Amino acid sequence: MDFLSGYYLWIKALHVIGVVSWMAMLFYLPRLFVYHIENIQNQGYIGVVKIQERKLYVFIGQPAMALTLITGILMVFIQPQLFSTGAWLHVKLLFVAILLIFHFICGYYVRVLCNDKCNRSGKFFRIFNEVPTICLIVIVVCAVTKVF
Repeated sequence: MDFLSGYYLWIKALHVIGVVSWMAMLFYLPRLFVYHIENIQNQGYIGVVKIQERKLYVFIGQPAMALTLITGILMVFIQPQLFSTGAWLHVKLLFVAILLIFHFICGYYVRVLCNDKCNRSGKFFRIFNEVPTICLIVIVVCAVTKVF
C-alpha cells in the first residue's frame, strides 16, 4: 500500500464525501419511514414515499456506504500506526459498525414497508432516527479530538 501513501489526502477527501452522503441517507430515510407509517391511509402518497425510500437507499445510501468503507479501509492500510495512537480509533470503528448495522436494518424496513407489512409506529421510527445522530457525534469527537 506504499504506492497509495501519496494519495492519502485525496482518499481522505473521498472518505469525507462518502460519510456526508451516507449520513444524509441515514438521517433522512427513517424520517421517510415516519411519513410512510403516519400516512398509511393515503395510498397515492405512500406510492411516492415507497419510491423515495427505495431510491434513497439503493442509489445514494449503498454507494455512499461503499465509498466510506473502501476509503476508510484504505486510510488504515496506508497508516496502520493509527491503531497505536489510542483507543479513539477503536471507539470510532465500533460506532461505524453500529452505523453499518443500522444501515442494513434500514434496508430491511425499506423492503418491509414496500410490501405493506410493517407493524412499527411513527414513534418507533422517530426514536430509531436518533441512532445515526448519536453515532455521528461519537465518531466526529473521536476523529477530531482523539480524546481516548
